[in-house]
This record gives sequence, structure tokens and C-alpha cells, in this order.
Amino acid sequence: MNHTLSPELKSIAQKVENGDRITDQDCLLLFEKGSIGFVGSLANQIKERLHGDKVFFNRNFHIEPTNVCVFSCQFCSYSRLYANREEGWELSIEQMLHLVKRYDGIPVTEVHIVGGVHPKMNLKFFRELLAAIKAHRPELHIKAFTAVEYDYMFRKANVSVKEGLQELIDAGLNSIPGGGAEIFHPEIREQICADKVDAAGWLTIHKTAHELGIPSNATMLYGHIEKYEHRIDHMRRLRDLQDQTGGFNTFIPLKFRNKDNDMHTVAETTLIEDMRLYAIARIYMDNFPHLKAYWPMLGRQNAQLALSFGVDDIDGTIDDSTKIYSMAGSEEQNPTLTTEQLVQLIRQAGKSPVERDTLYNVINDFSTQEDSVAH
Repeated sequence: MNHTLSPELKSIAQKVENGDRITDQDCLLLFEKGSIGFVGSLANQIKERLHGDKVFFNRNFHIEPTNVCVFSCQFCSYSRLYANREEGWELSIEQMLHLVKRYDGIPVTEVHIVGGVHPKMNLKFFRELLAAIKAHRPELHIKAFTAVEYDYMFRKANVSVKEGLQELIDAGLNSIPGGGAEIFHPEIREQICADKVDAAGWLTIHKTAHELGIPSNATMLYGHIEKYEHRIDHMRRLRDLQDQTGGFNTFIPLKFRNKDNDMHTVAETTLIEDMRLYAIARIYMDNFPHLKAYWPMLGRQNAQLALSFGVDDIDGTIDDSTKIYSMAGSEEQNPTLTTEQLVQLIRQAGKSPVERDTLYNVINDFSTQEDSVAH
């Protein structure tokens, strides 16, 4: 490959070889000039250095308290505005606890709770929810609420980010998902989600969580009206914060889907563009231990393909408990995979499946087991 590369691309390849950080300029060059094969091989080199041929997944399920939302993000196919809430759902604490109880005796390790921003579901409501889940199943890891939900919750309760997070930690919060980041750059954010928490607010919430000992994930919604520069700006802000706190586990690029939302005229990215984005993210986000392809959004075959482009995590079993992407027209309309199917999916891609908990402690290393997979 090397003899046909420009000196600039050769220099980037050398940096990756040496384990050196690439610059924003390097990153732009990869987006503009790096072939899919070139960026894929660099990303894979990094992934193998970090994790060998291991691919991680977990046994998780989602609870979506409501799809009623005070915000009107242009790209959202999920929420129903508070004014039109007859099309929406609003779950009580009892109903959500019932969902948790459905998994009694089943070896799930994580419940993932995110939803719309509902004016009546406040800090006190969610504190009670977390406490009820912990009282019922103390060992279940609660990964809950995006920075958008926190921002609204804390402002309404008139508490600081630190005070609000501490209340929820005391009630049982264990980590924070990465949603609501979208694209940080104000030029794009103002067009796609003007009314919700801005980049500084999102980053402050995650930084505060890290300082309180709560790890989190980070996302980026790509493939709509943003340019390469906006993606790089977004990833740089995350990389800078990770330099300060080390509190992020995983970076999760999320593909924009155009069904049933206000941006339905915007074409979706091609599979090749998706794979290039994953690979370049792996190269640029050098201080993020993990890169995740969220299979319900990409589809299982495409998630499999992403494992050759720097990705080392494909999320979890999900158990058909999320509607956020199926409502936007994702590949998976009923997202559920058994542990056995996930293990198979990873093996078919020539990788070694490893079941992890939310914090990437190994629960079950299937790479050492040929056939028997416990359900």
C-alpha cells in the first residue's frame, strides 16, 4: 500500500505505527484523501494493539420512561411534543419496576434508562425510580439519562450539576450514557437541536460525573448536514475532556436516520462512509479505550463489518427494549439478540467474543469456549 501514498498520508501512518497522536489537520486529510482500505488498516492496527481480536458485548435491556419531550430536535423520529402527547407513552415508577422484574433470574448486568424530556418527570421522580430498582436488584448496573435529561432535571429542581448528580448517585446511579451530544459545533447545533443543552453544558455534566467517580460514554450524530470540520471539532472537544478526566469508556458514532422526522429530505450516508467514519474515529480518539458500533442502528451485518474498521464493541442483547432507532427507520425493527446469536455474530466476523459488564470487566470469555453458550 505504502508506495502509492502521499507524503502526508505516509506521515500519518508513521504516527499510528509509533502510537503518536494525530492532529486535526491529519484527521481532515484522512476524511478527504484516505481510502477506505488505508484508514481501515490503520484503525485495525490500533484496535489490535488495544484489544487483540476481542470484541465486547454485554447483557442489557433498555427502559424508555417516556417519548414525550419538551424539545423539538429536527432529527428525532422518537419524541412526541408535550402538546401532542396522546401519541406518546409515560411510564410510572411501578411500570418501570415491573420491566426490571421481568429479568429476575436472568443474567442481565445492565439497565439502560433514557427517554424524552418530560416536564412532570423530575429529579425527585427519577431519584425514586433509581432507588426502587436498586432496592429490588442491588447488583444491576444502572446507566441512566443523557446530559439533555440531566440539564433539564437540574435546572427545574434548581440544583447545581454536582448536587443533582450526587443525589442520583446516592439513589443508585452507576454510569451515564453518551446521548444528546449530537454535533457540538454551534453552527450545526442551532439548526438541528437549538433548544437543548449546548456543547459546554453537555461537557460540564460529563466532566462533573467523572469528578464524582461516575464513568460515561460519548456519542456523535453524524451523516446529516455537518461537514468534516464539524465532526473533528466534536471529537476534539471529547478528546480534550478525556485528557483531563479519563472518565469516558466508549465513543459511539450514531448514524443519522431520516425516516419520520423533520430532516427526512437529508440523504443518509453510504455504508462506505460509515466504515470510514468508524475507522477515522478510532485513529483520532486515541485516549478512548473503546469504540462501539451500536448494532440496532447499523444493522447486525453492518455492525459485523465495522469490526474490521477499528470497532471492538457492539453493545448488548437489548432484548427488543428500545424504540429510539426502529422509529427512525433503522435496519433492525425488533432489536433483540440472544447471547448465543451475539457470540455467533462476532465469531462469524473472525473475532473473539467477550461478555463484559458496563465497565468492561470480563464476565465470560467466549473465545476460549467453542460451542457451549449459556443463555
